[in-house]
Amino acid sequence: MGNPLDTIDTSELERTIDLLVQRTFSMDFRWDWPGGVAFYGIGKAWRATGRAEYMERLASWVDEYLELGLPPFMVNAMAMGHCLLDLYEATGAQKYLDLVIRKTEYLKKEALRFGEGVLQHTVSAHNDFPGQAWADTLFMAALFMLRAGLTLDDAALVKDALAQYHWHEELLQDSETDLYFHAWDEESHSHLSGQHWARANAWAAITMAEALRLIDYMYPEFMEIDGSLRDLLAALARLQSASGAWHTILDDPESYEETSATAGIAAAMVLYGYPLHARHIVLAYGAVMNNIGPDGSVRGVSAGTAVMASREDYRRVPRKRVQGWGQGLALAFLSALLERNKKIWKN
Repeated sequence: MGNPLDTIDTSELERTIDLLVQRTFSMDFRWDWPGGVAFYGIGKAWRATGRAEYMERLASWVDEYLELGLPPFMVNAMAMGHCLLDLYEATGAQKYLDLVIRKTEYLKKEALRFGEGVLQHTVSAHNDFPGQAWADTLFMAALFMLRAGLTLDDAALVKDALAQYHWHEELLQDSETDLYFHAWDEESHSHLSGQHWARANAWAAITMAEALRLIDYMYPEFMEIDGSLRDLLAALARLQSASGAWHTILDDPESYEETSATAGIAAAMVLYGYPLHARHIVLAYGAVMNNIGPDGSVRGVSAGTAVMASREDYRRVPRKRVQGWGQGLALAFLSALLERNKKIWKN
């Protein structure tokens, strides 16, 4: 019968990726995490397709924004660092690396922390969520720190990034279910409403899958990250719906199915490469493709979501609008599949 992933048409992947890229560039973004995730996806599309025009358009957007001036730094907006690293790789322009360094200096010296140096989640220049760790921070800041540390050959930054992985796992991964909670609150020593929100698990999964491709088993943290991701993906595979999507609250089948989490989780499965995840990936591919409009709009994506007070509040988060994180995570998923197909061709 062969690998189910071999049934995914490469030309369809390339066409759909281009549609998503064009739609993404038609959106308005600020220097913040929605654009950061969207442009992370653009970078993935560039690597998978080799289309230089994607990075040319991204450079034009970033250069214009830099001329206008950047807002104050915050942890969530560190997500914009991903596209800076991609632009530096694509162009070699020092200005992008200089801004990466400015962002890492902020994380080292100014970003709010608690406990054993855990990055506190912030969405503005203020003390938004005192003593709180969110799974979102793994993608927005920790992965950026790891990529930047390796690019800059900054061993201390790499160590700090891997410490963020360690502490977010310690604080957020549920020892009973292996799923990740959305957040931890240091003051109450609780997970607040204690929900297994799907996109939080997508942030954790894709971030850990990326990390395992960036470091090798000579890092002690490699085994820690690998174990956490292995158990998380096993738990997620059991919770996938018949449609191929995941519910916005993973263990609540009455909550709606959500596309960005589905794409992020499936991208992590592709990157992790466990053979028996193939059928789950194919199911997720169908679910994501069914939510991409003819203009490249990714539908069924929940709005930006704080740590909600109750399960019912998560169920009520709207999913009407096209969102940057939906575009970016869908691009990451489709691009991972395309890279996988091209690798097989070469072999």
